[in-house]
Amino acid sequence: MSRTRSVVTSALGVNRRTVLAAVGAVSLSAGVGYALRPTDSQAATGSEAPPASSRKAPAPPLAPYTRGTTVDTVAAPRGGSGYRRLGDGPGWPRVVRDELAAPKSGRADRRTPLAAFVQLTDLHLMDVQHPLRLEFLRSTDPHAWRPHEALTVPGAVSLVERVNALRGAPVTGSPLHCVMTTGDNTDNNAHSELEWFMKVMSGGTITPNSGDPRHYEGVQNSGLKMFWQPDSALRDRDKAFGFPRLEGYLAAAVRAVRSPGLKLPWYSTVGNHDSLPLGCYGSHGDPYLTEYAVGGRKLMSLDAAEAKKLQDTIKNATDPHGAGFRDLLKAHARDLRSITPDEKRAPYTPAEYLKAHLDPAHTGSGPVGHGYSSANVDAGTQYYTFRITDDVIGISLDTTDPGGHYEGSIGTAQLNWLDKTLRDNEDAYAIVFSHHTSGSMDNARPDPDRPGERRHDGAAVVSVLTRHANVLAWVNGHIHRNAITPHAAAGRRSFWEISTASHVDHPQLARVMELVDNKDGTLSLFTTLVESAAPHRSDYADLSQTGLATLYRELSFNAPGANRTLAGSAADRNTELVLKKG
Repeated sequence: MSRTRSVVTSALGVNRRTVLAAVGAVSLSAGVGYALRPTDSQAATGSEAPPASSRKAPAPPLAPYTRGTTVDTVAAPRGGSGYRRLGDGPGWPRVVRDELAAPKSGRADRRTPLAAFVQLTDLHLMDVQHPLRLEFLRSTDPHAWRPHEALTVPGAVSLVERVNALRGAPVTGSPLHCVMTTGDNTDNNAHSELEWFMKVMSGGTITPNSGDPRHYEGVQNSGLKMFWQPDSALRDRDKAFGFPRLEGYLAAAVRAVRSPGLKLPWYSTVGNHDSLPLGCYGSHGDPYLTEYAVGGRKLMSLDAAEAKKLQDTIKNATDPHGAGFRDLLKAHARDLRSITPDEKRAPYTPAEYLKAHLDPAHTGSGPVGHGYSSANVDAGTQYYTFRITDDVIGISLDTTDPGGHYEGSIGTAQLNWLDKTLRDNEDAYAIVFSHHTSGSMDNARPDPDRPGERRHDGAAVVSVLTRHANVLAWVNGHIHRNAITPHAAAGRRSFWEISTASHVDHPQLARVMELVDNKDGTLSLFTTLVESAAPHRSDYADLSQTGLATLYRELSFNAPGANRTLAGSAADRNTELVLKKG
């Protein structure tokens, strides 16, 4: 079957669901009505998803809105080699994927929108001066430290600005119902990063600085040639590659920025970097690491042989609680550099993560808790279900393994809850969200708090999802790469797995998704990638909030050792994914 047919969108049918979607857009600014009621969430209690409002209002005409999407234009490099500036490039085409169902002619004139939402993933908001960071692994792996990491906050704010600027869905023109962020919202499980994340998403002033409030203390003013020293004339490794000297860059990077917050209701899914120190050490890790996190010493350099040894223990999960890392830090006590201690760098617990979402100061456009509820706090769980529209529910999973390692799994209780939730809501279409992909859930390490509970891999989740006709998609991140995979089992149901690239590694993308009924026995799920609102072309004299967001993209493109395949193929980007209607 062909995977490369282009799609031209045209007129849309209008029925009750279209009207309801329009009501959501109308009432959103007031924070009441359909835009919020269908997105009330329900914790993992086994009960039914909440009903949606059926309030009606006149429907405005719908038209595709592609401005600011990768259908319109994509940042593209200028020049042939070395450090390359970016500019406006041609948009990416839309590809029809027909592996799970045959698309039928004339569907563009028949289709009716059912839901539209935005996925953000792997923001990795970083406290780059935090002692528990592994920048020194760059001595063995060039991409273990990225030159643009100090700009994650202005980069994420620019992404929020892009989502806010979308006036409708790219294919149907339908109002967007909500935003879901699928984990690794923070980078190092630090309270400082969690506060920044909540303000980026719900609005507020963020000062992406810790330690000394007056200036930056970290590897980028260390004088070490292994790292880009932007304010210095030092001929470091990255300047030799073409990275610019930018006086005032570090002062700008730790300066306060303002986020407008998302104008849409937003939901949160947890990732391994949100749950585990360094994204890999178990939740019952070595207490020395907690003390070190808030202390006044930081290791900034390590020889390549020792760095490779530590990196291998992380990759192979041979040190799941960080005892080996503790011993390494103690062995290099004389090499530690002095920095300003800061209690805000302490790791946060799963309960503290939940309470930050439930804090009224971070409600923004809602809903309260952003999917999580007091029932999650009481049960010690981080999975839940919520309603996107009348016809579509969302299910957010927790795929992080508290036993340690960056790959995922889920426990038996959560797997059974997923099965029951789908069965109890069989009259609604279901979109499942998680951080990990099916292929990255291969971690069977026991949960220290539930040592007798079996852990299940991605294949087990796929097996549950293919039992239910209402499952249309599994949306996730973690691998930092665009990838869309069809799942079909003989004699069973089928669905699409949609993995989206991160916002920390180039090409720094988010994804808009639209579900439509083609009125011919098929459904289509459209995916459209978006970049941040920052201009493609940088101006080195512009160190404003927007200028830094532009630099964030350019520096990420040029990061030494960066994987240039993360955008995926055309069939993993802007697509129409066709499904049989169950």
